[in-house]
Amino acid sequence: MNKIQANDMDYKALNEVLRTDQTETYLSGCCGQRFIGAGMSNKAITIDGIPGNALGAYLNGAVITVNGNAQDAVGDTMNDGQIVIHGNIGDAAGYAMRGGKIFVKGNAGYRAGIHMKAYKDKIPVLIIGGHAGSFLGEYQAGGIIIVLGLYEDDRPIVGNFPCTGMHGGKMFLRSTCSDIHFPHQVTARELHAEEKDELSAYLREYCDLFGFDLNTMLDAPFTVITPDSKNPYKQMYVQN
Repeated sequence: MNKIQANDMDYKALNEVLRTDQTETYLSGCCGQRFIGAGMSNKAITIDGIPGNALGAYLNGAVITVNGNAQDAVGDTMNDGQIVIHGNIGDAAGYAMRGGKIFVKGNAGYRAGIHMKAYKDKIPVLIIGGHAGSFLGEYQAGGIIIVLGLYEDDRPIVGNFPCTGMHGGKMFLRSTCSDIHFPHQVTARELHAEEKDELSAYLREYCDLFGFDLNTMLDAPFTVITPDSKNPYKQMYVQN
């Protein structure tokens, strides 16, 4: 494993080293450098510190682990690979992601999972352990979003306007969601018994990463949200 001390490196120099580095790298002293791991594949990067915006943007198979928080746009348009955050993340995590997995132990900011999409066997997965801010899954076109609400506080599991414009994919919320208002373009319902195996498959890896018990995780009500129209904007136009 190669070790990099990033205290005095700007983001361009840091990423240039990462691009030419060995396949396994430990990065310490990270403080806001942007685009770490962008577009990379066949690498494992472990980060101590707080990476800046667009961590793992366009990721194409690398594995990135952050032992703390991360800023905005984690996994922007990522194609493959895995990002593991042992803290909280900022806004727009998983923006337009089209493959790979993002696992967040803590909370997420606004617009997580916006424009997520899927193609053939590529199904992106975003799992948030705490709460998510407003506009979760905005314009979601594919993939899986799971929010677990594991940490007790007075907030609802998601903020305002979840699933706005959602027209593909699926969302699992570990809550009855009795206090959540969803748009009319989606259907919110209880988890069906036959879906429990599907949900377990997504959560098993999450529990292994962060030390949670899968059975305890599943021993709670889940609400499933899916789009009820392939054209949620149809009512906005005179001609369709």
